[in-house]
Amino acid sequence: MTAPAAPAVHLHAARLERGGRTILSGLDLVVPKGSITAILGPSGSGKSTLLAALTGELPVAAGTLEIFGQPIPHGARALLEMRKGLGVLLQGNGLLTDLTVAENVALPLRTHTKLPEPVLQALVRMKLHAVGLLAAADAWPRELSGGMARRVALARALALDPPLMLYDEPLTGLDPIASGVIMSLIQRLNRSLGLTSIIVSHHVHETLPICDQAVVIASGRIVFAGTPAQLQSSDDPLVRQFLDGQPDGPIPFDAPTRAYGEAA
Repeated sequence: MTAPAAPAVHLHAARLERGGRTILSGLDLVVPKGSITAILGPSGSGKSTLLAALTGELPVAAGTLEIFGQPIPHGARALLEMRKGLGVLLQGNGLLTDLTVAENVALPLRTHTKLPEPVLQALVRMKLHAVGLLAAADAWPRELSGGMARRVALARALALDPPLMLYDEPLTGLDPIASGVIMSLIQRLNRSLGLTSIIVSHHVHETLPICDQAVVIASGRIVFAGTPAQLQSSDDPLVRQFLDGQPDGPIPFDAPTRAYGEAA
């Protein structure tokens, strides 16, 4: 009998710390291959900390974290190889202003491969075509709208054909139309390229329609994991406060008081 394939991401009893202070604990999460998972939660809940753990920037303090059945490596060279299989779309785009759109998309290919120039250029055109911006190949980042810049950053993140895509607040600063375009692209690319996608976001209503799984982080832990429909029908007070935007509830508005000298 063939053993079941390992999930794209598997956390078990994981604890994440920054500066000796526990940010998230008791994390148990399975992200199946080929799925789209939304990591939701209020600002400051630890979503970016979880993303840092997935990229290997932040080692788990306890428990386990596996990507496609393998633990995050510790050595610099092994970590670099692992990261080649991750595509990361940053909320700030991170486009280099002194490079054209095509040159930005080509950068990961030039850095990590030795492809002949004609093959490299063909791949760049393919990635730009996939996000609907082939006609903007020679444009400069300053000439792009916010939505176009986000799509260029997406094309660059896809340059090395990573099996796992991580999106850090992909809708920040975008208008409703551009947000809809980005969400539609994420869904279409996930299906057509056979990707697994994790979207870290606080934009609930825009994100849930394209997701297979929704995870809510609050009060230093995962308070919900299930389908979007199950999330919408949840009566958990933490979940309801977040979904309904209630100012009063179990999630405090003010940051907890820390003793003098405690790490931030």
